[in-house]
Amino acid sequence: MIVCVDVDYRAASVVTACVGFHAWTDEVAAREHVVHSAEPAAPYEPGRFFERELPYLRAALAGFGEPVDLAIVDGYVWLDAGRPGLGAHLHAAIGVPVVGIAKTHYAGSDAIAVTRGESATPLYVTAAGIDAASAAAHVIAMHGPFRIPTLIKRADMLARS
Repeated sequence: MIVCVDVDYRAASVVTACVGFHAWTDEVAAREHVVHSAEPAAPYEPGRFFERELPYLRAALAGFGEPVDLAIVDGYVWLDAGRPGLGAHLHAAIGVPVVGIAKTHYAGSDAIAVTRGESATPLYVTAAGIDAASAAAHVIAMHGPFRIPTLIKRADMLARS
């Protein structure tokens, strides 16, 4: 199963959402899983973002209830010059391919810029455990007429709700 994951930070808690589906072109999730933490996240440290988010992603995926074949994160797998981002750390932790989809360009990244629908604003795709060009083609093929694919929006909405 392919799983989109997203994390939302609140003053006193953290909400993590997982949206699972079988094919890149699916319009509707096959499974959804939301985890609410009982405590706030650790403070943000520049250059150490993965340490803040990774524990919540690992816990949510561990409780997902289905085998995960690939995870999609909101952010970068690789930053500049092969420096690992959140996605690379998740890939190392869970041992499955990870695709990172970022909304903003990270200077020095070798992310593949893709445009979807009628949007002129690209998404930036990086990957570990899967060829980045293949991952970018899959992101382009995902359901939804807009810049952000339907099921990625769904994960974001579940995390924020």
